[in-house]
Amino acid sequence: MMNTLASIFVVIGLFFMVVGALGLIRLPDFYTRVHASGKCDTMGEGMMLLGFILYEGTSLIAVKMFLLVLFIFITSPTAVHAIMNVAHTCGTEPWKIGDERR
Repeated sequence: MMNTLASIFVVIGLFFMVVGALGLIRLPDFYTRVHASGKCDTMGEGMMLLGFILYEGTSLIAVKMFLLVLFIFITSPTAVHAIMNVAHTCGTEPWKIGDERR
């Protein structure tokens, strides 16, 4: 039962990672690409690591993976915000309807 649940979490995480990669390729400008990749990578990595924790069971490795999940959930959105803030400060214009894709 736990292996099945772990596999489900890993597959959901892989789905988010693939959607983030597609968003990075398909979206029109810098801001939407960073937003898509930041959200999907954080969720994908978190779900995959939670699946690995369920697969591992109660051990020191599972505790380390849980701490890694917490670290990712704190640092990834902070890094995406910092990157977008620098782009905005440097004058990167957001895409508008009718503009050419960059």
